[in-house]
Amino acid sequence: MIIQIENTGKKCITAMLLSFVFCLPVFSQFEAQMSQYMFHSPTFNPASLGENQMINVSGQHRIQWIGMPGAPQTTYFTVNAPFKSGEKVTHALGIKFLNDKIGAFTNQSAHLQYAYKRKIGKGIASLGLDLGFVSVGFVYDSIKNATINSEFHDFLGDAAIPAADETGMAPDLTLGAYYSTPKYYLGVSYVHLNAPLIKLNDEKSEFNVRGVMYATGGYDYALVNPKFLIRSSSLVKSDFVTWQAEVSSRLEFDKKYWGGLSYRFQDAVVVFGGLSIMSGLTLGYAYELPTGKMLTVSSGSHELFLSYSFLFDSNRHKNRYKSIRIL
Repeated sequence: MIIQIENTGKKCITAMLLSFVFCLPVFSQFEAQMSQYMFHSPTFNPASLGENQMINVSGQHRIQWIGMPGAPQTTYFTVNAPFKSGEKVTHALGIKFLNDKIGAFTNQSAHLQYAYKRKIGKGIASLGLDLGFVSVGFVYDSIKNATINSEFHDFLGDAAIPAADETGMAPDLTLGAYYSTPKYYLGVSYVHLNAPLIKLNDEKSEFNVRGVMYATGGYDYALVNPKFLIRSSSLVKSDFVTWQAEVSSRLEFDKKYWGGLSYRFQDAVVVFGGLSIMSGLTLGYAYELPTGKMLTVSSGSHELFLSYSFLFDSNRHKNRYKSIRIL
C-alpha cells in the first residue's frame, strides 16, 4: 500500500486537476472565500497542522468586491505547533478563529484543532479534527437605515426579519486527512460535519449550516536552475449540491520570493505574490478580479496574508528560526 501511494502520487494530482475542469463553480458565500488557500490550509483542513514542523502564527484578511455595499470582509487567525511522540509519530495542536461579515449577517467561529501524523513511505499521513462553535448573527442597524423601496413587499415590516440584533450559536465539527511528501501533497476534509442548526429571532428563524467537503492537492516542479521552483496547487469544495473549484501556479525563487496566478472557474482571476521578509516572517498579497457580471459593479478584491514560523529550543541560549515551508 505504501509503494502504491508513492508511485501513483503524481497521477492522483493530475487526475484531480483535470476533474476540477468539469465542476460548476456555483457556491454559497457562507464558506469564507480565500484566494491564498495554499498558504493557510489549517483554515479548512485540521490534518495539515504543523506540516513544516514549526510553531506557526498566521493571519489572513480579505476585503471582497470593492465598491459593492455590504460586500464580505473576512479575517482568519490560526496558531498551531507540533510535538513528537516517538520516531515516526507526531502530534499537532492548534486554535482557529474566523470573523466574517456579509451584508446584515456575521459568521464567527472558534475551534480547537488536533492532528495525528505518522510517517508512511516517503511522506507523512495525517488525520485531523476541529472541535468548536460557529455563530451566526444578524445586525439590525445594517437594514434599519437602509433605503429599501418595494411595491411588492414590506421589507421592514416582515415578522420573519428580527427587529433587533440577533445571535445564535451551535457546536461545530470538522474532520480531515492529509498526505504530503517533499514533492506533492493531497488532502480532503469535511467541515460542519454535524450540520449545525442555529436559531435566531427568539427561535422563530433557523439557519442550517450545510456540511462542505474540501479536496486539495499540489505538486512541485523542479527547474534546471535549482533556485527556481514551480509550485502548482488546486482546491475544490462542494456541499453536494453546488461546486467551486480553482487552480493555481506560482514561481518561487530561492525559497524567498514568489509570484503566481490562480483561476476560479467562471468566477475570478487572481494575481498573487509574496516574500520572506526576515527569519520566519512571511508576507503575501493577492488581487482578485471578477470575470463575470460582478466586474461591472466591483473593482475586485484584496487579500493580505501574514505568517510567522519559528522553532523554540529551551536547551539553547538562542532560538532557531527557519522560513515556513509553504506547500
